[in-house]
Amino acid sequence: MAEAKKKKARVELDEHRLDFAQIKERYGTSFNETAAQSSQGLTAGEAANRLNQNGPNILTPPKKVHPVVLFLECLFAVFNCLLILCAVITWILFGIDPINNFSNSYIGAILMGVSILNALIEFVQIRKSAAILDSFMNMIPAKATAVRDSALVAVQGADLVLGDVVYVKMGDKCPADLYVFFASDMKVDNSSLTGESDPQPRTVGVSSFENPLEALNLAFNGSLVISGDGYGVVIRCGDNTVIGQIAGLTGGEKKRPSPLTVEINRLVIIMSTLAITSAVAFFLVSYFRSGSLNTALAFAIGILIAWVPQGLPATVTMLLSIAAKRMATKNVLVKDLKGVETLGGITMLATDKTGTLTKNQMTVTYLWTSETFSSATSSVSFDAAELQEKPFNLELPGIRDILYISALCTRARFDKIDVPVDQRQILGDATESGLLRYTAKILSNIDELGGKYPKVFEIPFNSETKWHMSIHKKAHANGKLTLYMKGAPERVFRACQNILWTNGEPVPVVQAHKDAFQTTYENMAGKGHRVLAFAQLLLPESEYPVDYAFDKEAKNYPTTGFCFVGLVSLEDPPKHGVREAIGHCREAGIKVMMVTGDHPLTAEAIGRKINLMLSDTKERIAKRNNVPVDQVAESDVNAIVIHGESIDGLTEADWDNIFSKDEIIFARTSPKHKLQIVKRAQSIGHLVGVTGDGVNDSPALKKADLGIAMNQSGSDVSKEAAAMILLDDNFASIVQGITEGRLIFYNLKKSIRYVITHIVPEVLPYLFYAICDLPIAIGGMQILVVDLGFELLAALSYAFEPPETPTGLMKLLPRRPVSAESIELLRERHKEDIHLGLAREKDPEKESEDEEYKPSFGVILRSWFSPTLWRRAFAKSAGEVLVDTNAMLWMYIEAPIFEYVGCQTAFFLVLYRDFGITPSESVNIQRNGGWTPEPFVFPNGYISNKAEALARAQSAYYFGLFLCQSFNLFACKCLITLPFGKYPLQNRFTWITLVAGALFAGIIVYVPPINLGFFTSYQLLPLYWLVPMATGLLLVFYSGLRFAILRRLKPMSWSPDIQGLRMHPTRWSTGR
Repeated sequence: MAEAKKKKARVELDEHRLDFAQIKERYGTSFNETAAQSSQGLTAGEAANRLNQNGPNILTPPKKVHPVVLFLECLFAVFNCLLILCAVITWILFGIDPINNFSNSYIGAILMGVSILNALIEFVQIRKSAAILDSFMNMIPAKATAVRDSALVAVQGADLVLGDVVYVKMGDKCPADLYVFFASDMKVDNSSLTGESDPQPRTVGVSSFENPLEALNLAFNGSLVISGDGYGVVIRCGDNTVIGQIAGLTGGEKKRPSPLTVEINRLVIIMSTLAITSAVAFFLVSYFRSGSLNTALAFAIGILIAWVPQGLPATVTMLLSIAAKRMATKNVLVKDLKGVETLGGITMLATDKTGTLTKNQMTVTYLWTSETFSSATSSVSFDAAELQEKPFNLELPGIRDILYISALCTRARFDKIDVPVDQRQILGDATESGLLRYTAKILSNIDELGGKYPKVFEIPFNSETKWHMSIHKKAHANGKLTLYMKGAPERVFRACQNILWTNGEPVPVVQAHKDAFQTTYENMAGKGHRVLAFAQLLLPESEYPVDYAFDKEAKNYPTTGFCFVGLVSLEDPPKHGVREAIGHCREAGIKVMMVTGDHPLTAEAIGRKINLMLSDTKERIAKRNNVPVDQVAESDVNAIVIHGESIDGLTEADWDNIFSKDEIIFARTSPKHKLQIVKRAQSIGHLVGVTGDGVNDSPALKKADLGIAMNQSGSDVSKEAAAMILLDDNFASIVQGITEGRLIFYNLKKSIRYVITHIVPEVLPYLFYAICDLPIAIGGMQILVVDLGFELLAALSYAFEPPETPTGLMKLLPRRPVSAESIELLRERHKEDIHLGLAREKDPEKESEDEEYKPSFGVILRSWFSPTLWRRAFAKSAGEVLVDTNAMLWMYIEAPIFEYVGCQTAFFLVLYRDFGITPSESVNIQRNGGWTPEPFVFPNGYISNKAEALARAQSAYYFGLFLCQSFNLFACKCLITLPFGKYPLQNRFTWITLVAGALFAGIIVYVPPINLGFFTSYQLLPLYWLVPMATGLLLVFYSGLRFAILRRLKPMSWSPDIQGLRMHPTRWSTGR
């Protein structure tokens, strides 16, 4: 079955190697390759039959989980299962003895209600994100123009069938995969599929390329036609198109569980083990001591409820929801709540180039004319002195000529002219669009030039001549016509006899001019820019009068003797803020690598502009030192550029060497390569984030620990595969997301430390009751209102905690950094898992989810008794985890001891001062009939009932626990700094929480008849508050002393400074 799925997701394409006759035979269609407009195409009847047989030309929408199933998945999360188990047991106990266990009826209802509420919060958030995403999706192609019954007809893209003859023109998106049999200057943008930012020409005839993605006679579904027009035969529809195959590849990949999911599940297992073990143990103790099954069960239930922090799941979900809402205000849509924290934990960010780091919009950068090298703007670059670069000057000789050639010798055009230039869209080739956009910003009469200097003849750019020529009615001293040309520098320069030089006058080309041209050309191209040459010829009227009839076939137009005007370089510039964003990521210890389908030189040039690559590659070092490449030691190299062709041949040692570098670029990669790179990085312990916008990015987006897609420029497939979407396509939002993710991790850590601290003070009274008959100091209902009352509010206040230091979070290393030691440990553990039968040998590249290894229950059970597994369980965790040994000591031993002592002291103090009952006498009362409501004369002569005495003492314990936890709220705030000073007091929600918590606890204790339902007493004197308050104050001072000692023994790990980062925004980093 796995093989069948693989075969389905990998449909072979061989049509590019077929000729016209073979295509006609295979698809049963008719077309005229010499006169495409006269093609017959399919008949309407035949098209209808094929549509009925094969289905519509649409991509199958991704499978949606039914809302009921989704809610059940949320409901039966691990933690909720524990709450549901507690609820069921309390109801069973109520069923056994309804009279004595009446309170269990609503305790069980509360527990069940909490589990449903937890699930509902997560369910609503997931549905809300899905609804927002659905509004951006459109998996159905728009209308198309097909040839049916020898006539051009408009049809729905979904109605196209195999063999249909389709006409596409500039501005259209190909509605299916096409075999092109006629093309007129047709170019397509394949960047969404291949990552190649250059326009790709389409030609006819059998292709010489083996790879169909490189074939010039195929146009793929979703590719934009950016110039010219053409006719093609539909050879693939719907899911069988290349875009559909990639979508299928995406569907075959599954994410690993997020780190937060793994750690919360681990925490739940720890707490569940403690809860169930304690409940069983004390059930047995209670049963053998009392002989009553009902009493033992009630006691065990109390222990179980005490161990489980009922509000923790809601706390975690709501903390993540609040963080997700904050990110939404910053144009970051989180589809999976746990993705908020995952972004903060990533150790590697693999990013696409075109459309993600760059604008996917060619922009003029430099001009060279009249021996002057100019910036395209009024400012100059940081290496201007080395280049002898001058600011842009419109009056410089040759500049206006270049602008006129850019505006007139072009097939690009504005979509409208009745709005300002910056609000117009440009239809045409990316390079010509860049030139037109630049010219329009400078020449105010751009819309009038075409009418003022009409075009009389044109030869579009083609792969044979590599230049574009146009002739215009533009008068000069010797005639009425002017010829303009632009194209490949070497071809244009070779056709020139003169060159525009220093004084703006044309002079004959000599060797010095050739050397200057070559030097400038190499300098521009070396930056990864696209370079065009410009030339002109003032046609003499004696040879070319105004009514001269130029003819392409007769070639009666000049092809030599031109005057060289200059060179212009263009690039796809970085987006605004990308350089600074990547710099911040690297400062945060995150390895940022580029994975692109573009050319290595172009990728490296962009990488060096955006802080992604600062040091020299091995090739650069060898060139600088004038030594062979293989003599450069790997230890001296920190940057590497890998060509996609070499990826399939890389060994494990090669991969280790690549990932050991800090600066990595993969170029000319395929979707398969991107997926391979992600899997390899994950296999050595990296938490991988992937950004991208193209269809080719989607498999990697799906497999990554966190896929981040672009909304505006992103394909539907990529948005569906990603877990997070940048709504405004702003890469810099990732930095805010990382900061938010790290902040939420620390805030979750603080919240969990706070919430779990009160568990032991709730459990110990039951423990001492079982051991020595000490009265139970806090009842089951009181425990519930602790967990679901002020504790829940206080825990949620951590969602609004600011960072402890303004820039500290982004200076910390990732919480699980990858090093040579961590890789070795990971591999050692994998070997242990193989030995235990929990894993098997695997190739990270070839592993598929269909072949995922799942050990049997017997193997898992046997492994629990393995010393290896237990040694690993108690081993020091690699990096920082949500709940570590330090947190466990604080939550289960240190802070609970303070709180228990303070609360139990208040409990006994109430019994002694108000009723004259000593601790030993309280034990005797417990053993002799318990705390019954009958009138009783206490040792101090006070007449009341024992139930009132217990209720008042339990009220002191309950209210004391609130007061201790109020101080613990401040003690848990600081993980990076001391819990003193202004920081712990900054969060206004802390104070709101304290006021609300005090009111809530006060109502539970002091407002009748509410207090009766919770077995508390309004007669408790506020004097007794002083004991837990003093204990809480000691707890805060102890936490400060503890923090100082721990930091002395184990200082914080900060990310090392990176030399050479350029963090000030410039036009070179913003593209402006």
